[in-house]
Amino acid sequence: MKGQPTENAERQDDQSDRSDQSDQSDQSDPRLDNPKASPTSNAEKDPDEWVTGDEPMTGAQASYLKTLSEEAKEPFDASLTKADASRRIDELQAKTGRGQKS
Repeated sequence: MKGQPTENAERQDDQSDRSDQSDQSDQSDPRLDNPKASPTSNAEKDPDEWVTGDEPMTGAQASYLKTLSEEAKEPFDASLTKADASRRIDELQAKTGRGQKS
């Protein structure tokens, strides 16, 4: 048996072949680009252009908006859409100074 590959070694070779193939396909798939390379590429998109802007705001938006509303002593509206919540967050950040670059 010396010099002949074992079944385990053959399985490892098969797995490495498959991982090599998946690495190559990952590199050619633009959807798998590193998001950290351009973390704000869609941060400036107008909420009016959002495909899902008319959906209810996310839990994260609601939580942050509630915090901002309390700090600004403004009413919190739980019925806002994603787009409206984004605009309201911008307004309240300007009012409270939160989220502003120093």
